[in-house]
Amino acid sequence: MNVLSLFDGMSCGQIALQKSGIHVDKYFASEIDKYAIKVAKANYPDMVHLGDVQDVKADDLPQIDLLIGGSPCQGFSFAGKQLNFDDPRSKLFWEFVRLLKDLRPKYFLLENVKMKQQSMDVITEALGVEPIFINSRLVSAQNRQRYYWTNIPMDKLPDDKGIMLKDVLEDGHVDRDKAHCIDANYFKGGNLKSYFEKHRRQLVFSKDGLCHVGNAEEYEHYKHDQIKRVYHPDGKAPALLTMQGGNREPKTLTSDTTWRKLTPLECERLQTVPEGYTNHVSNTQRYKMLGNGWTVDVISHIFNGMKETSNA
Repeated sequence: MNVLSLFDGMSCGQIALQKSGIHVDKYFASEIDKYAIKVAKANYPDMVHLGDVQDVKADDLPQIDLLIGGSPCQGFSFAGKQLNFDDPRSKLFWEFVRLLKDLRPKYFLLENVKMKQQSMDVITEALGVEPIFINSRLVSAQNRQRYYWTNIPMDKLPDDKGIMLKDVLEDGHVDRDKAHCIDANYFKGGNLKSYFEKHRRQLVFSKDGLCHVGNAEEYEHYKHDQIKRVYHPDGKAPALLTMQGGNREPKTLTSDTTWRKLTPLECERLQTVPEGYTNHVSNTQRYKMLGNGWTVDVISHIFNGMKETSNA
């Protein structure tokens, strides 16, 4: 099988193919992030990088059997400004469509985020298949809701493996069963205040038993809207949550609690990436590429449909 991966990142598609036991003759990848390329090449030295997707031409490639990609989602995401196809990054979707038409592979897979129905309809019409919705929580400790457009046969969703956030921690404890979706900006949270303001509530607490979060003296504007949480070592959701006013976001209370963000290794586990896969670059770049990447076990589940088809 010859594979072309567009917007390849750190090559999660290649990990998924390997997990599914699918032999790849040639793996071509379009990517421009030098750090993601470095990690991909360190793990798969025989892959062929092609550079910018806009420069990739079908005539320069052999027969491609599988075309995959997760075109940049910033314009579509509800977490962004929702510029949709007006965002130049989201327009790169049409490069996927161009190469799909020119290469005519047997199989294809496009991944993207939850978005407005209008944008989904455009993608669905262009690709000719209905999207499949899968939450990564079925195979990992992360809530990651994504849509997959593919012609690979798939009879059912992945089985729920029952993995909890507490199961992927190196140490400490958490207040929830599943992590919120890790995105490419996770590394930017330099202090507790920014995590709560940006809704990146991926914090790990090192104390056992009951504890409160943060320091009200540091965050003056929170003091009139204090919200108490109770954290448990078993990693379950809060046993006590007292809300005040109309603001439904958790805030902070005075405490000497020791907290930290998730480690790169824990983020690898959330994305079901092999442990240490990304340790060829700085932690900042590891966080970024893991946030941009795929949940490997979801992709592997989809790829298994190619094996079943070939064995039929």
